Amino acid sequence: MKIEFRKMEEKDRQIVFDMMRDFYNSSAVISTPDDSVLLNDIKACVSDNIFADGIIAMCDGEIAGYGMVTHSFSTEFGGKCLWLEDLYLKEEYRGLGIGTKYFEYIEKVYGDKCAVQRLEVERDNEGAIRNYKRNGFKVLDYMEMVR
Repeated sequence: MKIEFRKMEEKDRQIVFDMMRDFYNSSAVISTPDDSVLLNDIKACVSDNIFADGIIAMCDGEIAGYGMVTHSFSTEFGGKCLWLEDLYLKEEYRGLGIGTKYFEYIEKVYGDKCAVQRLEVERDNEGAIRNYKRNGFKVLDYMEMVR
């Protein structure tokens, strides 16, 4: 099995949109954004937007999933913060180690350019939490707020 990652491209728009709709209609997230938000996210990832990068996960030449990362600054960690916003794998590609390879790819591409990598996960998503912990993430006891 050959696992690779590449930058999201305009040609990926429809398949990424379909995967995003599946992801954002699952129990992995709290809210379901409007389709226009999802399309705007993809647009940001395939453009020259400095705040968002889209990543396509490939398995044996087929699109297996996608990831999105965004860039900010963390005063707590004193440097660039990389937010791992989305990580989605099609069901038939789950449990094959692609998630672990994704985190290795993120570390290789961004690791020396950021002070911290952060992500959000639903408290009930035990499989994802186990995977994230296995890949070096720790639980922060913050309460998130949004306005």
